[in-house]
Amino acid sequence: MEVKVSHLGQVKFNIQSRSHSILCDQPVENGGEDAAMTPPELMLASLGSCAAFYAVQYLKTRNLADSGVEVSVTAEKLKQPARLGNFKIHVTSPVPLTEEQTEGLMRSVHHCLIHNTLLAPPEIKIDLAIADAATAHA
Repeated sequence: MEVKVSHLGQVKFNIQSRSHSILCDQPVENGGEDAAMTPPELMLASLGSCAAFYAVQYLKTRNLADSGVEVSVTAEKLKQPARLGNFKIHVTSPVPLTEEQTEGLMRSVHHCLIHNTLLAPPEIKIDLAIADAATAHA
């Protein structure tokens, strides 16, 4: 799995994966044009869409519903170090569920890849490629 991020100017970026692309920008007060979501918003979007996928799969495989699931995700900005925390995922089922189905839906959403990644922080390596002076001014 890979995404490539290209700087488009100011604080706007194009993010490419396979044949898909999305933009990332900052609000005006952060020097952007507010043309797209910020990186933290994209992270919440990733978590929310993953949770929604698992919820939909649970409901579909049990013939309970094939549309109508809604998910919202909130998080707080924390400091020292700067990060997001206190995530809350709110899943709305489009149909009534029994207690057993509600528990099953909860278990299913807990299997979300992004959710599990956040619960078991991955190792992150940063590799820098620095242009030399001759290449940078060519």
